[in-house]
Amino acid sequence: MARCQRCANPLPAAASDAGAAIDQATAAATNSGSVLSFGHDLGGHSGSALSFGHGLDRRLCGKCLADPPAFDRTLVAADYAIPVDQLVLQLKFGHRLALAPLCARLLRDAVLSHPDYTLPALLCPVPLGPRRLAERGYNQALEIARPLARSMGVALHAQLVMRLNETAAQSSVTPEQRRQNIAGAFVVPDAALVAGRHIGVVDDVMTSGQTLNELAATLKRHGAACVSNLVFARTPPH
Repeated sequence: MARCQRCANPLPAAASDAGAAIDQATAAATNSGSVLSFGHDLGGHSGSALSFGHGLDRRLCGKCLADPPAFDRTLVAADYAIPVDQLVLQLKFGHRLALAPLCARLLRDAVLSHPDYTLPALLCPVPLGPRRLAERGYNQALEIARPLARSMGVALHAQLVMRLNETAAQSSVTPEQRRQNIAGAFVVPDAALVAGRHIGVVDDVMTSGQTLNELAATLKRHGAACVSNLVFARTPPH
């Protein structure tokens, strides 16, 4: 399945086919020393979910083209659907922490299946607020991030980003309220750790993307050069 490079939502088949054609054409041009130039209309697919920059095929969905998020890329291991959703729920609410290394291994395999992706300089989990952390007893994103960081040889900073205030669970509010619910929720205590670096943000599930977008915007305000999301499961669009 071809996914939008920014938000990881599935791309229409036409965009996937066009992207594959561009990959082939780019490879041929590279081998022959030719220079390719792309316009807005590619292969008859006017307005297709494609964007190009610096000679790279940047597959983007229509939403990310119209309203680009603060993060630069999202890689996921699976869709949030049966049976993956049950695995996540057991980890998140069932205290089945032994499932975290499995999630990390599947996510690592997904990340490494993209040879064009440059690994981050630093990983951080999406933080929980103090109250929710006390209630649950652990941060499932951090439980995934620890084995993921070890397996990829990337440094992990568990408190690179802190949550300033408690917010309602994003799943408990309407899609229209999610942006407002999470606005201003994060802070970076030490901007020197972030400045000029590629930061990878680890989470268990991505739904609307508003939490990850707010976190990425916070990192960018503190000087991050690039922010990518490494997420175990992505909720399919409805």
